[in-house]
This record gives sequence, structure tokens and C-alpha cells, in this order.
Amino acid sequence: MSTRAPWLAGLAALAALPWLSPSAYFLHIVILILIWGFIYTAWSLMGKFGLVSLGHGAFLGTGAYTAGLLWNFAGLTPWLGIPIGVALAVLIAVVIGYPCFRLKVVGHYFALVTLALAEVARLSIVAARDITGGSLGMTPNGVPTSSWIAIQFADKRYFYFLALGLWLFGLWVWRRVDTSMASAALEAISEDEGAAAAIGIHVTRQKLTVTIISAAMTALGGALYGQFVMYLNPDTLAGVGVSLQIVFAAIAGGMYSMLGPTVGAVLTIVLGEALRVWFGTTWIGAANTIYGILLVIFIIYMPRGIVGLVASRLPARLLPARRPAL
Repeated sequence: MSTRAPWLAGLAALAALPWLSPSAYFLHIVILILIWGFIYTAWSLMGKFGLVSLGHGAFLGTGAYTAGLLWNFAGLTPWLGIPIGVALAVLIAVVIGYPCFRLKVVGHYFALVTLALAEVARLSIVAARDITGGSLGMTPNGVPTSSWIAIQFADKRYFYFLALGLWLFGLWVWRRVDTSMASAALEAISEDEGAAAAIGIHVTRQKLTVTIISAAMTALGGALYGQFVMYLNPDTLAGVGVSLQIVFAAIAGGMYSMLGPTVGAVLTIVLGEALRVWFGTTWIGAANTIYGILLVIFIIYMPRGIVGLVASRLPARLLPARRPAL
């Protein structure tokens, strides 16, 4: 049987899902899983090569807030606001990434720099309360009817197909990076930067390239998420909390597998919804606390995540062929 058959069957099932969905709430959850699966996939492009960023909340917030603010204050359609937000996120990635990679800021030190970036982004949003709404958040201006110009729809099926397309695009990017020469170069860099440079690999360029791709994808995912939920808040779109959520989901699902981050999205979304139902507002910060505890557990006992654990227990003949080492 062709190896493409399961993928084609899966795509057909996903295409038919909006008409098979048991409820609007179920479809809402699936859309969240697709959007966050894309965001977690973006992070895994760096994480799988040892570039542990704790600052992706900054890119997420940049994409969401830029599109929302341009729509509210300039009437600029999100179709233009989103690319501007992505460009700003790329600029931030270059400003932060280039000095770090040039000066060989690696490991824990790089993680701390990105951690500070996330918190600076959150505090900046809070400080600009007259524009962003501060800690109370902001709501993009609504339109009276569904509109492609505003990317606002009463029917969730429109958002479903936008999210599905975004998720598939994320998988395509992940696959392209994983099978490229850049992947081999980044693997060499993660093992030994000095040795990689000695054989002719441009370390700074390779690191910066994958960081830019990851930041741009994260900003794109954040912008679509903001359009979907129609509410922007610095605690859910910037800062340490959401950055920790991104790291946890990618690691828990399996950042070395193409579908691992999506499995992590299923875990975090279902967990978040369950906590919201069980605790309501009686335990503020429960999700982040549990994410932190589970992150430690996964790192110690399941370093390759859920997908990695399942793959290790499958017969070798059922696993996809590995790309030969270069």
C-alpha cells in the first residue's frame, strides 16, 4: 500500500470534519489545536537543534497585536496587518538573534536572553495601556456581518479551513527544513559549533535563518489566533507564561517528529479546557503550574515526547525511512 494513502485519508477526514462535527464547541477546540499546533511546530524548528527559546511569546504577541492595532486605529485590513506583524517579529528575531549567535551566546545563556525578551514584550504591552488596553487586553473592532476583509466570520467553518491551511503549511515547512542540507548543518552545530565552523559551516547564518523562520511562523500563528478569539491579552499572547506553554507542548508531543507538536497541542488544549471547567477562576495560574511540573517530568522520563515514545515501541518496518546522514 502506498505510504501516501494514510495521509490522503487523513486529509479527506479533516476536509469533511466541519460537516461531521458534533457541535460548534468541538469545532472550536479543533481550530485551536490546529493554530497552536502550527505555533508549536514553529518552535520545534529551533528546539530540535538545541536552540531553546523561552521568548516565543514575544513573536506571538507581536503578530497578534500589530494586526489588531493596525485594524483598530488605521482601518488596515488584517491581510496587510498580519504581514507587517510578521516582518516586525522577524526584525526582533534579527536584533536579538544576530548578536547572540555572533558572540556565541549558547545554552542556558541564550535561553535567559529569550526569556527576558518575552517579559519585555509583555511589560511593553502593559505599559502602552492607552493603545493596547494594558493588562485588561483589547478587542479588535467588530464588523456587523462576516467579512473576508476583516477576517471575521460568524461561521466557524471559515476559520477552520484557514487554520487547516496554516497547519498544513507548518508541516510542509517542517518537512522542508528537516530534509534540507541546513538540517544536517544545524545538527552539526548543535553537537559542536567549533567543529562545524572548521568544516566550513556558517554557524551564525544557519542559526539566524532557522530563528527567522521560527519567529515569522509564530507571529503568523499569533495573528490568526487573535483574529479567531477576537481578544488580545498580554498574559496569553506574550510573556513567560505562554512561552512556557509553547516549550512544554513541543517537548511533550515530540519536537523531533513532524506531528509531535500537534500532539502537544491536543494535550495542552484539552488540559487547558479541562482545568477551566474543573477550577474556573478558583485557581488562577493552574495551567502554567501544571505545564511546569509536566515539563520536568517529560524532560526526565520522555525526552523524545509522546510521539517518540510510541515510535520506539513500533516495529521498525512501520516506521518511515530515516534520511541518511551526510
